[in-house]
Amino acid sequence: MKVVILAGGFGTRISEESYLKPKPMVEIGGKPIIWHIMKYYSAFGYNEFVICCGYKQHVIKEWFADYYMHTSDITFDFSMGGEMIVHKNYTEPWKVTLVDTGLNTMTGGRVKRIKKYVGNEPFMLTYGDGVSNVDLNALVEFHKSHGKVATITAVNVGQQFGVLDIDNSGTILRFREKQDLDGSVINGGFMVLNPEIFDYIEGDSTVFEKAPLERLASEGNLKAYEHPGFWKCMDTTRDRNQLDEMIAEGRAPWMIWEE
Repeated sequence: MKVVILAGGFGTRISEESYLKPKPMVEIGGKPIIWHIMKYYSAFGYNEFVICCGYKQHVIKEWFADYYMHTSDITFDFSMGGEMIVHKNYTEPWKVTLVDTGLNTMTGGRVKRIKKYVGNEPFMLTYGDGVSNVDLNALVEFHKSHGKVATITAVNVGQQFGVLDIDNSGTILRFREKQDLDGSVINGGFMVLNPEIFDYIEGDSTVFEKAPLERLASEGNLKAYEHPGFWKCMDTTRDRNQLDEMIAEGRAPWMIWEE
């Protein structure tokens, strides 16, 4: 199953860094947060990625093009005409497709544009700025078990994102904007989608979290996988610093590949 990562936004709330690079390329623990997300999926055996690029896409493409440079010990032998010798050439077993989904395209439009890269099969979708310790295998099994078009991971945090109204069976009744009197169950990303999802997206101007999810909910085609564990979105510099501290102190719940 392929993993699609939304990485094309402007990241305006973390503009101290995003004026130089896309938010998914902002580093925590010395590596871009998108690398952490991919390492997490890879720990569960998901190694094929489609990355939806947009704002400053060249930064993402150049980083992956030079991945050996970032992860290996290298000798430059100038006496041999500048020969480059890679001493440690192990890297992740990833296949990464980087797609230009447009500078101003909305989230739904970005998903629509990568249709040909995922084909007619279920795929996973997440945001390029959030980490979690959600059980991805259990998430996929839950999605397969209910037969609906879409599953999103529901997390309990006090954030200003779209709110989920969920019944006792896990069916999402409504997907709407947060109100002052709401609780704090929100869409944490880490979604599993059937290929029918593309029929719910009109084009570049479609915000995935609006009409598509609202329509799915109204049809009873949207399920919630409730995750009570760790989840954190890197929305601001303060969030970035908190994630950095968790890594430095050895208490980063998503870094299961180091266990």
